[in-house]
Amino acid sequence: MSVQDGDVRRFYFEHAQELRRYLTRRLDCAQTAADLTQEVFVRLLRSEPASVVENPRAYLYRIASNLLADHFRGLKQQPGLVGTRSWEAVPDEAPSPERAILTREELRRLERAIDELPPRQREVILLHKFEGLSYSAIAARLGISKNTVMVHMMRALAHCRHRLAQD
Repeated sequence: MSVQDGDVRRFYFEHAQELRRYLTRRLDCAQTAADLTQEVFVRLLRSEPASVVENPRAYLYRIASNLLADHFRGLKQQPGLVGTRSWEAVPDEAPSPERAILTREELRRLERAIDELPPRQREVILLHKFEGLSYSAIAARLGISKNTVMVHMMRALAHCRHRLAQD
């Protein structure tokens, strides 16, 4: 079968999704896979008009394999990306083990400071900071005024700040 515009259109509808999935698995990037899938068919259109394609699917996969090789060769030539996928070049934002230990210790100190609060202040700070309730909602739930909630909150925060600064 010779490659003509009508054949390319038919090949596209029959094989484009399959090729895109194949390329996505190899690249771990759907956008690059979509770009390379389009390039497969551009190259098919540019091929010799009189060329005979016995197995269109195999021919398309050969073009896709060549494009993959070109793509990875291009990545190796970019400094900092040798032998890596693009997601591996992204810096890790996870805290270091030392930072995680310090954060856990700071959290324990905060828990101790909250435990030291009078019952009503503790209840107000927990409802606001950990359950996300507004001062009005806390006032309604506890049967106290919004101003009283604000006073309890300010005292609780001042105590926690003071205790964290001490340790």
